[in-house]
Amino acid sequence: MSAWALVRDALLVLAVAPFAYYVVAIAAAAKFFRKGSAAPSDFTPPVSILKPIRGLDREAYENYASFCRQNYPEFEVLFCVSDESDPAIPVIRKVIQDFPQRQIRLLIGAEALGASDKVNKLCRMAREAKNDIVIVSDSDVRVEDGFLRSVVAPFQDPKVGGVTCLYRGLTDDSFAANLEALGNSADFAPGVLVAWLGSGGSLDFMLGAVMATTKKHLAEIGGFESLVDYFCDDYELGNRIAARGYRVELSRFPVDIVYPRETFAGAFRHQVRWNLSIRYSRPWGHLGLIFTQGLAWIVIGMVLLHSWVGVFAFGAAYLLLRVEVALSAGARGMHDPLVVRKQWLLPVRDAFAFVVWLASFFPQRIRWRDRQFRIRDKRLIPVAPRAS
Repeated sequence: MSAWALVRDALLVLAVAPFAYYVVAIAAAAKFFRKGSAAPSDFTPPVSILKPIRGLDREAYENYASFCRQNYPEFEVLFCVSDESDPAIPVIRKVIQDFPQRQIRLLIGAEALGASDKVNKLCRMAREAKNDIVIVSDSDVRVEDGFLRSVVAPFQDPKVGGVTCLYRGLTDDSFAANLEALGNSADFAPGVLVAWLGSGGSLDFMLGAVMATTKKHLAEIGGFESLVDYFCDDYELGNRIAARGYRVELSRFPVDIVYPRETFAGAFRHQVRWNLSIRYSRPWGHLGLIFTQGLAWIVIGMVLLHSWVGVFAFGAAYLLLRVEVALSAGARGMHDPLVVRKQWLLPVRDAFAFVVWLASFFPQRIRWRDRQFRIRDKRLIPVAPRAS
Protein backbone atom coordinates (compact mmCIF):
# COMPACT_ATOMS: atom_id res chain seq x y z
CA MET A 1 0.00 0.00 0.00
CA SER A 2 1.40 3.43 -0.96
CA ALA A 3 2.07 6.18 1.54
CA TRP A 4 -0.74 8.26 -0.01
CA ALA A 5 -3.20 5.39 0.41
CA LEU A 6 -2.27 5.16 4.10
CA VAL A 7 -2.75 8.90 4.55
CA ARG A 8 -6.05 8.75 2.67
CA ASP A 9 -7.37 5.90 4.81
CA ALA A 10 -6.25 7.67 8.00
CA LEU A 11 -8.07 10.85 6.96
CA LEU A 12 -11.21 8.87 6.13
CA VAL A 13 -11.13 7.30 9.60
CA LEU A 14 -10.74 10.75 11.17
CA ALA A 15 -13.59 12.03 9.02
CA VAL A 16 -15.90 9.61 10.81
CA ALA A 17 -14.97 11.03 14.25
CA PRO A 18 -17.65 13.78 14.18
CA PHE A 19 -20.27 11.07 13.64
CA ALA A 20 -19.19 9.44 16.90
CA TYR A 21 -19.29 12.83 18.65
CA TYR A 22 -22.79 13.51 17.30
CA VAL A 23 -24.04 10.14 18.56
CA VAL A 24 -22.59 10.79 22.03
CA ALA A 25 -24.10 14.30 22.07
CA ILE A 26 -27.53 12.93 21.17
CA ALA A 27 -27.25 10.31 23.90
CA ALA A 28 -26.11 12.93 26.44
CA ALA A 29 -29.05 15.21 25.62
CA ALA A 30 -31.51 12.33 25.86
CA LYS A 31 -30.17 11.32 29.27
CA PHE A 32 -29.95 14.86 30.66
CA PHE A 33 -33.43 15.95 29.65
CA ARG A 34 -35.12 12.59 30.24
CA LYS A 35 -36.39 13.57 33.68
CA GLY A 36 -37.52 16.99 32.53
CA SER A 37 -37.53 20.01 34.81
CA ALA A 38 -37.53 19.34 38.51
CA ALA A 39 -40.78 19.79 40.40
CA PRO A 40 -41.14 23.06 42.36
CA SER A 41 -39.07 22.79 45.51
CA ASP A 42 -40.05 23.77 49.04
CA PHE A 43 -36.38 24.59 49.68
CA THR A 44 -36.45 28.37 49.36
CA PRO A 45 -33.68 30.02 51.40
CA PRO A 46 -33.10 33.77 50.86
CA VAL A 47 -31.10 34.57 47.74
CA SER A 48 -29.02 37.50 46.51
CA ILE A 49 -28.89 38.07 42.73
CA LEU A 50 -25.78 39.95 41.59
CA LYS A 51 -25.96 41.86 38.29
CA PRO A 52 -22.73 43.53 37.13
CA ILE A 53 -23.71 46.16 34.54
CA ARG A 54 -21.69 48.07 31.96
CA GLY A 55 -23.66 49.85 29.27
CA LEU A 56 -27.16 49.32 27.97
CA ASP A 57 -28.16 46.01 26.39
CA ARG A 58 -31.04 45.49 23.98
CA GLU A 59 -34.37 45.23 25.86
CA ALA A 60 -32.53 45.85 29.13
CA TYR A 61 -35.70 46.66 31.08
CA GLU A 62 -37.31 43.31 30.28
CA ASN A 63 -34.07 41.50 31.08
CA TYR A 64 -33.84 43.09 34.53
CA ALA A 65 -37.57 42.90 35.24
CA SER A 66 -37.69 39.16 34.54
CA PHE A 67 -35.65 38.57 37.71
CA CYS A 68 -37.97 40.77 39.75
CA ARG A 69 -41.05 38.82 38.64
CA GLN A 70 -39.85 35.56 40.18
CA ASN A 71 -42.37 33.77 42.41
CA TYR A 72 -39.98 33.23 45.30
CA PRO A 73 -40.41 34.09 48.99
CA GLU A 74 -37.34 36.20 49.71
CA PHE A 75 -34.63 37.53 47.45
CA GLU A 76 -32.78 40.72 46.65
CA VAL A 77 -31.34 42.05 43.40
CA LEU A 78 -28.11 44.04 43.42
CA PHE A 79 -27.05 46.05 40.36
CA CYS A 80 -23.58 47.56 40.17
CA VAL A 81 -22.40 50.06 37.56
CA SER A 82 -19.01 51.73 37.19
CA ASP A 83 -20.11 55.37 37.53
CA GLU A 84 -23.00 57.82 37.32
CA SER A 85 -22.65 58.14 33.55
CA ASP A 86 -23.67 54.56 32.79
CA PRO A 87 -26.69 54.62 30.44
CA ALA A 88 -28.25 51.64 32.24
CA ILE A 89 -28.89 53.68 35.41
CA PRO A 90 -32.25 55.19 34.32
CA VAL A 91 -33.48 51.73 33.35
CA ILE A 92 -32.41 50.28 36.71
CA ARG A 93 -34.14 53.12 38.55
CA LYS A 94 -37.31 52.48 36.53
CA VAL A 95 -37.18 48.81 37.60
CA ILE A 96 -36.78 49.87 41.25
CA GLN A 97 -39.80 52.16 40.88
CA ASP A 98 -41.94 49.52 39.15
CA PHE A 99 -41.20 46.76 41.70
CA PRO A 100 -41.49 48.47 45.11
CA GLN A 101 -42.24 45.11 46.74
CA ARG A 102 -38.77 43.82 45.82
CA GLN A 103 -35.48 44.45 47.55
CA ILE A 104 -33.48 46.10 44.76
CA ARG A 105 -30.30 48.10 45.24
CA LEU A 106 -28.18 50.09 42.81
CA LEU A 107 -24.50 50.33 43.68
CA ILE A 108 -22.32 52.84 41.87
CA GLY A 109 -18.60 52.22 41.62
CA ALA A 110 -16.35 49.36 42.67
CA GLU A 111 -12.76 49.28 43.84
CA ALA A 112 -10.36 48.41 41.01
CA LEU A 113 -8.89 45.28 42.57
CA GLY A 114 -7.91 43.77 39.21
CA ALA A 115 -8.25 43.95 35.44
CA SER A 116 -11.78 42.53 35.21
CA ASP A 117 -14.36 45.26 35.65
CA LYS A 118 -17.07 42.62 35.99
CA VAL A 119 -15.33 40.76 38.81
CA ASN A 120 -14.43 44.01 40.59
CA LYS A 121 -18.16 44.71 40.74
CA LEU A 122 -18.87 41.16 41.95
CA CYS A 123 -16.43 41.66 44.82
CA ARG A 124 -18.37 44.67 46.07
CA MET A 125 -21.80 43.09 45.55
CA ALA A 126 -20.80 39.86 47.31
CA ARG A 127 -19.62 41.87 50.32
CA GLU A 128 -22.88 43.82 50.46
CA ALA A 129 -25.21 40.91 49.70
CA LYS A 130 -27.42 40.01 52.66
CA ASN A 131 -27.93 36.34 51.86
CA ASP A 132 -25.71 33.26 51.78
CA ILE A 133 -26.76 31.95 48.36
CA VAL A 134 -25.57 34.29 45.59
CA ILE A 135 -26.52 34.03 41.93
CA VAL A 136 -24.41 35.91 39.39
CA SER A 137 -26.14 36.71 36.11
CA ASP A 138 -25.01 38.73 33.10
CA SER A 139 -26.85 41.89 32.13
CA ASP A 140 -28.22 40.45 28.87
CA VAL A 141 -29.84 37.42 30.55
CA ARG A 142 -33.63 37.00 30.73
CA VAL A 143 -35.35 34.33 32.83
CA GLU A 144 -38.76 32.73 33.10
CA ASP A 145 -40.74 32.15 36.27
CA GLY A 146 -39.43 29.18 38.22
CA PHE A 147 -35.80 30.10 37.58
CA LEU A 148 -34.88 30.81 41.20
CA ARG A 149 -36.51 27.67 42.61
CA SER A 150 -34.80 25.53 39.98
CA VAL A 151 -31.33 26.97 40.52
CA VAL A 152 -31.53 27.00 44.33
CA ALA A 153 -32.96 23.47 44.73
CA PRO A 154 -29.65 21.56 44.28
CA PHE A 155 -28.16 23.36 47.30
CA GLN A 156 -30.27 21.12 49.53
CA ASP A 157 -27.41 18.65 49.02
CA PRO A 158 -24.37 19.81 51.02
CA LYS A 159 -22.13 18.20 48.40
CA VAL A 160 -23.26 20.77 45.83
CA GLY A 161 -21.02 23.83 45.66
CA GLY A 162 -22.30 25.45 42.49
CA VAL A 163 -25.10 25.50 39.93
CA THR A 164 -25.03 26.81 36.37
CA CYS A 165 -27.44 26.95 33.41
CA LEU A 166 -27.50 26.35 29.67
CA TYR A 167 -28.75 29.25 27.59
CA ARG A 168 -30.71 29.98 24.42
CA GLY A 169 -30.53 33.05 22.19
CA LEU A 170 -33.20 35.72 21.65
CA THR A 171 -32.50 37.80 18.55
CA ASP A 172 -34.06 40.51 16.40
CA ASP A 173 -33.94 37.95 13.56
CA SER A 174 -30.96 39.58 11.87
CA PHE A 175 -28.76 37.09 10.03
CA ALA A 176 -25.58 37.61 12.09
CA ALA A 177 -27.41 37.42 15.42
CA ASN A 178 -29.26 34.26 14.34
CA LEU A 179 -26.00 32.70 13.18
CA GLU A 180 -24.39 33.31 16.57
CA ALA A 181 -27.42 32.49 18.72
CA LEU A 182 -28.02 29.21 16.90
CA GLY A 183 -24.64 28.06 18.18
CA ASN A 184 -25.83 28.26 21.79
CA SER A 185 -28.33 25.44 21.40
CA ALA A 186 -26.85 23.56 18.43
CA ASP A 187 -23.11 23.64 19.29
CA PHE A 188 -22.36 24.90 22.77
CA ALA A 189 -25.10 23.10 24.73
CA PRO A 190 -24.36 19.69 23.14
CA GLY A 191 -20.67 20.16 24.00
CA VAL A 192 -21.51 20.98 27.62
CA LEU A 193 -23.80 17.94 27.80
CA VAL A 194 -21.04 15.67 26.47
CA ALA A 195 -18.75 17.05 29.22
CA TRP A 196 -21.54 16.47 31.77
CA LEU A 197 -21.97 12.88 30.61
CA GLY A 198 -18.24 12.21 30.62
CA SER A 199 -17.80 13.55 34.15
CA GLY A 200 -20.55 11.41 35.67
CA GLY A 201 -23.26 14.05 35.97
CA SER A 202 -21.25 16.97 37.32
CA LEU A 203 -19.09 19.71 35.80
CA ASP A 204 -15.75 21.25 36.69
CA PHE A 205 -16.64 24.68 35.26
CA MET A 206 -19.53 27.13 35.18
CA LEU A 207 -21.20 29.07 32.40
CA GLY A 208 -21.09 32.84 32.72
CA ALA A 209 -24.77 33.50 32.00
CA VAL A 210 -25.72 32.09 35.44
CA MET A 211 -23.34 31.10 38.25
CA ALA A 212 -24.82 30.20 41.64
CA THR A 213 -22.85 29.38 44.77
CA THR A 214 -22.74 30.33 48.45
CA LYS A 215 -20.65 32.75 50.46
CA LYS A 216 -19.19 29.76 52.28
CA HIS A 217 -17.88 28.23 49.07
CA LEU A 218 -16.66 31.60 47.84
CA ALA A 219 -14.69 32.07 51.04
CA GLU A 220 -13.04 28.66 50.59
CA ILE A 221 -11.61 29.68 47.20
CA GLY A 222 -10.58 33.18 48.24
CA GLY A 223 -13.75 34.99 47.15
CA PHE A 224 -14.26 36.79 43.88
CA GLU A 225 -11.12 38.70 44.84
CA SER A 226 -9.07 35.68 43.73
CA LEU A 227 -10.54 35.96 40.21
CA VAL A 228 -10.18 39.68 39.50
CA ASP A 229 -7.47 39.25 36.85
CA TYR A 230 -8.77 36.14 35.11
CA PHE A 231 -10.14 36.12 31.57
CA CYS A 232 -12.45 33.14 32.19
CA ASP A 233 -13.86 33.92 35.63
CA ASP A 234 -16.78 31.52 35.03
CA TYR A 235 -14.45 28.60 34.30
CA GLU A 236 -12.18 29.49 37.24
CA LEU A 237 -15.07 29.77 39.70
CA GLY A 238 -16.52 26.38 38.80
CA ASN A 239 -13.14 24.70 38.50
CA ARG A 240 -11.97 25.88 41.92
CA ILE A 241 -15.20 24.82 43.61
CA ALA A 242 -15.00 21.39 41.94
CA ALA A 243 -11.33 21.07 42.93
CA ARG A 244 -12.39 21.28 46.58
CA GLY A 245 -14.56 18.20 46.13
CA TYR A 246 -17.95 19.84 45.62
CA ARG A 247 -20.35 19.11 42.78
CA VAL A 248 -21.15 21.72 40.16
CA GLU A 249 -24.68 20.96 38.97
CA LEU A 250 -26.07 21.78 35.53
CA SER A 251 -29.65 23.01 35.88
CA ARG A 252 -32.34 21.72 33.53
CA PHE A 253 -33.80 25.24 33.52
CA PRO A 254 -32.30 27.15 30.54
CA VAL A 255 -32.15 30.92 30.43
CA ASP A 256 -32.18 33.33 27.49
CA ILE A 257 -29.43 35.61 26.19
CA VAL A 258 -30.78 38.69 24.43
CA TYR A 259 -28.51 39.41 21.47
CA PRO A 260 -28.02 42.91 20.07
CA ARG A 261 -28.55 43.63 16.41
CA GLU A 262 -25.16 42.48 15.19
CA THR A 263 -23.01 42.90 12.14
CA PHE A 264 -21.29 39.83 10.77
CA ALA A 265 -17.93 41.26 11.90
CA GLY A 266 -19.26 41.79 15.41
CA ALA A 267 -20.57 38.23 15.62
CA PHE A 268 -17.24 36.94 14.35
CA ARG A 269 -15.26 38.88 16.98
CA HIS A 270 -17.58 37.70 19.75
CA GLN A 271 -17.30 34.07 18.69
CA VAL A 272 -13.50 34.29 18.44
CA ARG A 273 -13.42 35.68 21.97
CA TRP A 274 -15.55 32.75 23.16
CA ASN A 275 -13.21 30.29 21.43
CA LEU A 276 -10.24 32.03 23.03
CA SER A 277 -11.85 31.56 26.45
CA ILE A 278 -11.81 27.81 25.80
CA ARG A 279 -8.27 27.92 24.41
CA TYR A 280 -6.88 29.66 27.49
CA SER A 281 -8.91 27.77 30.10
CA ARG A 282 -8.95 24.27 28.56
CA PRO A 283 -6.25 24.07 25.84
CA TRP A 284 -6.75 20.37 25.11
CA GLY A 285 -10.51 20.84 24.97
CA HIS A 286 -10.02 23.67 22.47
CA LEU A 287 -7.76 21.48 20.33
CA GLY A 288 -10.28 18.64 20.57
CA LEU A 289 -12.95 20.83 18.98
CA ILE A 290 -11.48 19.69 15.66
CA PHE A 291 -13.42 16.45 16.10
CA THR A 292 -16.69 18.35 16.47
CA GLN A 293 -16.21 20.17 13.15
CA GLY A 294 -18.50 17.89 11.18
CA LEU A 295 -18.83 19.95 8.01
CA ALA A 296 -15.07 20.34 7.51
CA TRP A 297 -14.43 16.62 7.96
CA ILE A 298 -17.34 15.64 5.75
CA VAL A 299 -15.98 17.82 2.95
CA ILE A 300 -12.58 16.11 3.33
CA GLY A 301 -14.21 12.68 3.34
CA MET A 302 -16.32 13.42 0.28
CA VAL A 303 -13.27 14.68 -1.63
CA LEU A 304 -11.27 11.54 -0.81
CA LEU A 305 -14.03 9.07 -1.64
CA HIS A 306 -14.13 7.75 -5.20
CA SER A 307 -17.70 6.47 -5.00
CA TRP A 308 -20.82 8.55 -5.51
CA VAL A 309 -22.58 6.16 -3.17
CA GLY A 310 -19.98 6.89 -0.49
CA VAL A 311 -20.23 10.63 -1.08
CA PHE A 312 -24.02 10.51 -0.75
CA ALA A 313 -23.80 8.35 2.39
CA PHE A 314 -21.31 10.73 4.02
CA GLY A 315 -23.37 13.79 3.21
CA ALA A 316 -26.66 12.24 4.30
CA ALA A 317 -25.21 10.94 7.56
CA TYR A 318 -23.81 14.40 8.36
CA LEU A 319 -27.11 16.17 7.71
CA LEU A 320 -29.23 13.65 9.62
CA LEU A 321 -26.98 13.49 12.68
CA ARG A 322 -26.23 17.21 12.72
CA VAL A 323 -29.90 18.14 12.67
CA GLU A 324 -30.71 15.55 15.34
CA VAL A 325 -27.99 16.97 17.64
CA ALA A 326 -29.56 20.41 17.33
CA LEU A 327 -33.10 19.13 17.82
CA SER A 328 -32.33 16.82 20.75
CA ALA A 329 -30.45 19.46 22.76
CA GLY A 330 -31.89 22.71 21.46
CA ALA A 331 -35.46 22.08 20.37
CA ARG A 332 -36.69 19.16 22.49
CA GLY A 333 -34.38 19.74 25.45
CA MET A 334 -34.13 23.52 25.78
CA HIS A 335 -37.35 24.35 23.85
CA ASP A 336 -35.50 26.83 21.65
CA PRO A 337 -37.79 27.93 18.78
CA LEU A 338 -34.82 29.35 16.86
CA VAL A 339 -33.45 25.84 16.29
CA VAL A 340 -36.75 24.70 14.81
CA ARG A 341 -37.08 27.75 12.54
CA LYS A 342 -33.45 27.89 11.40
CA GLN A 343 -32.48 24.26 10.84
CA TRP A 344 -31.49 25.15 7.28
CA LEU A 345 -28.80 27.46 8.71
CA LEU A 346 -26.88 24.65 10.46
CA PRO A 347 -24.35 23.97 7.62
CA VAL A 348 -23.70 27.72 7.36
CA ARG A 349 -23.28 27.87 11.13
CA ASP A 350 -20.82 24.95 10.97
CA ALA A 351 -18.75 26.66 8.26
CA PHE A 352 -18.73 29.87 10.32
CA ALA A 353 -17.73 27.96 13.49
CA PHE A 354 -14.84 26.25 11.69
CA VAL A 355 -13.38 29.55 10.43
CA VAL A 356 -13.79 31.05 13.92
CA TRP A 357 -12.00 28.06 15.48
CA LEU A 358 -9.07 28.42 13.08
CA ALA A 359 -8.85 32.16 13.78
CA SER A 360 -8.69 31.53 17.53
CA PHE A 361 -5.25 29.90 17.17
CA PHE A 362 -3.65 33.19 16.19
CA PRO A 363 -2.56 35.85 18.70
CA GLN A 364 -5.52 37.97 19.63
CA ARG A 365 -6.40 41.04 21.60
CA ILE A 366 -9.61 40.67 23.57
CA ARG A 367 -12.14 43.47 23.15
CA TRP A 368 -14.53 43.63 26.09
CA ARG A 369 -17.09 46.39 25.81
CA ASP A 370 -14.88 49.46 25.27
CA ARG A 371 -11.61 48.00 26.60
CA GLN A 372 -8.89 45.83 25.09
CA PHE A 373 -6.72 43.18 26.75
CA ARG A 374 -4.00 40.69 26.03
CA ILE A 375 -4.05 37.29 27.74
CA ARG A 376 -1.06 35.98 29.65
CA ASP A 377 -1.21 32.91 31.92
CA LYS A 378 -5.03 33.02 31.76
CA ARG A 379 -4.98 36.59 33.08
CA LEU A 380 -6.16 39.83 31.51
CA ILE A 381 -3.44 42.36 30.69
CA PRO A 382 -5.01 45.76 29.86
CA VAL A 383 -3.87 47.36 26.62
CA ALA A 384 -3.44 51.12 26.98
CA PRO A 385 -5.32 53.08 24.30
CA ARG A 386 -3.15 54.68 21.67
CA ALA A 387 -2.56 58.37 22.00
CA SER A 388 -4.32 60.35 19.30
